[in-house]
Amino acid sequence: MEISVSSFQTVALAVVVYYLGKYLKSRVHFFSEYCIPNPVIGGILFALLNLFLHQSGLLVMHMETILQSFFMTMFFTSVGFTASIKVLKEGGKEVLKMVLLCAVLIALQNSIGVGLAKVFNLDPLIGLCAGSIPMVGGHGTSGAFGPMFESMGVKDATTVALAMATFGLIMGSLIGGPIAHKIIQRDHLHGDTTGEDITSVDKEVVVPLVPERFMLGQGQVLLCMGLGTILTHIFVAMHVVFPAYIGGMLVAAIVRNVSDATGKYEVPIEEIQTVGSVGLNIFLSMALMSLKIWDLFGLAGPLSVMAVAQTILMALFAYFIVYRFMGKGYEAAVMTSAVCGFGMGATPNAMANMSAITAKYGHAPRAFFVVPLVGGLFVDFVNASIITIFVNLFH
Repeated sequence: MEISVSSFQTVALAVVVYYLGKYLKSRVHFFSEYCIPNPVIGGILFALLNLFLHQSGLLVMHMETILQSFFMTMFFTSVGFTASIKVLKEGGKEVLKMVLLCAVLIALQNSIGVGLAKVFNLDPLIGLCAGSIPMVGGHGTSGAFGPMFESMGVKDATTVALAMATFGLIMGSLIGGPIAHKIIQRDHLHGDTTGEDITSVDKEVVVPLVPERFMLGQGQVLLCMGLGTILTHIFVAMHVVFPAYIGGMLVAAIVRNVSDATGKYEVPIEEIQTVGSVGLNIFLSMALMSLKIWDLFGLAGPLSVMAVAQTILMALFAYFIVYRFMGKGYEAAVMTSAVCGFGMGATPNAMANMSAITAKYGHAPRAFFVVPLVGGLFVDFVNASIITIFVNLFH
């Protein structure tokens, strides 16, 4: 039996999945103690149910997920409103440091992938399909490089890359919270629990609901999302790789700073926080519940070893290197969870990992501006460059 789930039905299902995760988090100590995001809990559980239905032949679901990009852009646009000039000045050096860390991580992931491929007498390019292509690059980069490798004679490159990307998406979400939690507990760290915060998707914030203020906040987010598409088109026309959601985030940053400088209009942070939180929760619930876990069945033998090796590398790199290099403070601890998120999955996973941490331990404003800039703007350029170097070395 096959059924098609429309885009509106998929969103409705994502809401159910989110609250299922929220309920389980309140009942299962492990989830709350180690800051596993609500959408991850519910989304993976649903994906496992879908796996059972698919493998048993009882039901095959085709979910239309076109609205995922809308909700993702909504969240990142809300993050842009936190980018005051002061935060930008403080975060400039940290952006460069994070980019350097990502370059090292990418090189290590590819070295492990190629090295293990040689151990198992596989094509070195298959090793890259289990390296930074699916890990840092995710499904998008996998879908781009996989067919290219197959045209170069590498069999099943696309399948391997997409399967590893699915594995990474799950593991990046699962290990980020526990690693940051361990560091925070060990070093007795905490964030600021006063002042504005639009970064936490789990924190319960009680504010008066004034329809006109909510309309102002949501209206500013939607306006910046629309203007952001124009900015994106400009960069695309210049042949610059420019993720769509970054356009809205940068426009929102401009709107926020003009407001701060002139005082001519208000930016309602609490209402924007609500809009952004909804966007992230629904997007990540949709992304995880639509995972096709059966793609992982191709990771038998050597590929399973590669998957485990990449997970161990990510955990050790985050715990021992990222935390120290980024300053050994609370913000650095929050960034370790983020690097796990986009180092094995995608930037939204990084944001969800950080949101779960800050909901429990306090605000981390610099982390929430540095991470989407690095994950959305710079890491793809660095990744593609290093992948090209490895292809030329080992093909």
